[in-house]
Amino acid sequence: MAARQAVLLMAYGSPQTLDDVGTYFTHIRGGRTPPAEQIEELRERYRRIGGTSPLRAITARQAEALQQTLARQGMGIPVYTAMKHAPPFIADVVGVMAAEGIRDAVALALAPHYSRLSVAGYFSAAREAAAAHGIALRAVESWHDHPGFIAALAARLRRALARCASPEEAEVVFTAHSLPERIRTWDDPYPVQLMRTCDLVAALATLPSWRLAYQSASHTGEPWLGPDLLAVLRALAAEGRRQVVVCPVGFVADHLEVLYDIDVEAREVAASLGLRLERAPSLNAEPDFIAALADLITRAFREEGAR
Repeated sequence: MAARQAVLLMAYGSPQTLDDVGTYFTHIRGGRTPPAEQIEELRERYRRIGGTSPLRAITARQAEALQQTLARQGMGIPVYTAMKHAPPFIADVVGVMAAEGIRDAVALALAPHYSRLSVAGYFSAAREAAAAHGIALRAVESWHDHPGFIAALAARLRRALARCASPEEAEVVFTAHSLPERIRTWDDPYPVQLMRTCDLVAALATLPSWRLAYQSASHTGEPWLGPDLLAVLRALAAEGRRQVVVCPVGFVADHLEVLYDIDVEAREVAASLGLRLERAPSLNAEPDFIAALADLITRAFREEGAR
């Protein structure tokens, strides 16, 4: 009998309620409890977007849509969801998969750009759990240049540009989550993969000019990748720009880093500078993005030892 197959779809995770913020933040920090004022600051950010993040619900919709798409393509297999920093945790979900008879799985993190400081952690947890339960695990570790992903981003960028009073005069700023600068000393692929994504989207959307900015850096006392989005907004205003479109290429769903860091914080800074800020919509569980994920999964099952 062929081994039962499945997909393990992994996301960052988010607190379910404001009461969960402290536990969630502590997990992100590797078990070190943050100062009370930092926990309260994070709670306030969640309050500003309605009290919770939609990430868990969106990830569930992505998984359901992916399972349905794969079924239509003749691959009727379950899609499991797991989180890196919140329940259901990756190791726990892999345990459930094993208990339900799964012996062959493809794992994919809902983060297109690989780094040892981010995506590697998802797969480390998944591989360790899979080995303990006898599951053969194949990993799609990077998909920053997948044509379907690029096309989906370009379509949403065009949609945002169309909302501008003068689209031809709007400056496009691609964004992704910042990471500590020390990754450059490791020859980490993260910055290169980000630039590749931006180049491809810009070419498909025929942009005359654009720039890449980083966002959501943590205050750890060490330098992080830049330039920061807010600094770029100030620079654009100083150049006399009046319209900016932010396209968050490093995120595939609405969550705190999009709904607060861009839609609240960056928008408030832009308004204070006389800039009109439009944001490209997130990919979420839209059919074109799900089709790209389905292609990645089917390729991984076809190619032994997919990476």
